[in-house]
Amino acid sequence: MNLKLSPLMIALLFWLSACGGTEEPTTATTPTPQVAAGHAEGKEEGGYDEEGGHIELTPEQLKATGIKLVQAGPAQIRENLPLYGVIAPNAERVREVAARFPGVIQSVAKKIGDPVREGETLATVEANESLQTYAVTAPLSGVVTARNANPGEQTGDKTLFTVADLSTVWVELSLFPRDVAKVRIGQGVRVKNNEVGLEAMGKVVYVAPFGQSVNQTLTARVLLDNPERRWAPGLYVTAEVTLAETTALLAIRNEAVQTLEGRSVVFVQGAEGFAPREVALGRSDGEHSEVTSGLAAGDTYAAANSFILKAELGKGAAAHED
Repeated sequence: MNLKLSPLMIALLFWLSACGGTEEPTTATTPTPQVAAGHAEGKEEGGYDEEGGHIELTPEQLKATGIKLVQAGPAQIRENLPLYGVIAPNAERVREVAARFPGVIQSVAKKIGDPVREGETLATVEANESLQTYAVTAPLSGVVTARNANPGEQTGDKTLFTVADLSTVWVELSLFPRDVAKVRIGQGVRVKNNEVGLEAMGKVVYVAPFGQSVNQTLTARVLLDNPERRWAPGLYVTAEVTLAETTALLAIRNEAVQTLEGRSVVFVQGAEGFAPREVALGRSDGEHSEVTSGLAAGDTYAAANSFILKAELGKGAAAHED
């Protein structure tokens, strides 16, 4: 399997494969992992134990490689239904603003994209009958998403502004008829956008009672908190609806599992360094896998970037054969 690595990781792995000796770099601004061949006696710091099959890394090297350490223990294993959808404004927090009395617009204080507070002036209008000027104000705090008002124009009965509170948004998910019976109001949903690195949890608040003839789907709606306004309406997302949830007494993160000679292994940290440990896996979801044998609760293992240890183990084994 080919791994597509970032330029930084490619450079890191190239450096790792090039460093076979014990000489320390003369200049360095950050701790760089140096994994060298060790021996039964006098193993060097940051070395590979050929006899025991261990890889030793200092805390500085762990930080430089981005290898994250996690303890094996209980975890929730979820049965998920994957869906696709799009972010939409929370329609319950959108207001259209019109003039109270017909008249001439005297001034406009806000434009599209401007934040507003509840009660803040959006425009002033001179009433046709009384010739008195009054303020058109924001009915809620949010952002101006539409403006149809310019000085000198008659207000008529048209909508002058639209104000939306985006502190919460809806996720409109496309639900196929075969999956309708699986989705219920109140279920938890993990929403992701991998392109911008967003992830959050929400809940199903509505399932449409009728479908759309165009694409033969129904809409399942998720309410999502958006305090930092990062979930922009119109953004496409993926989602996982939690259908069932059970507790695994012993579980690990999926990204920790590597394959060596057809076996599933996890790199476990011990007194002599990291060593691959064969594991048998049970139930799994998008984050965790149940461990049925091979690990004990409390074992510390490499989760993120454990493939670096696998690559170094292979390099050390090849050097030992030579």
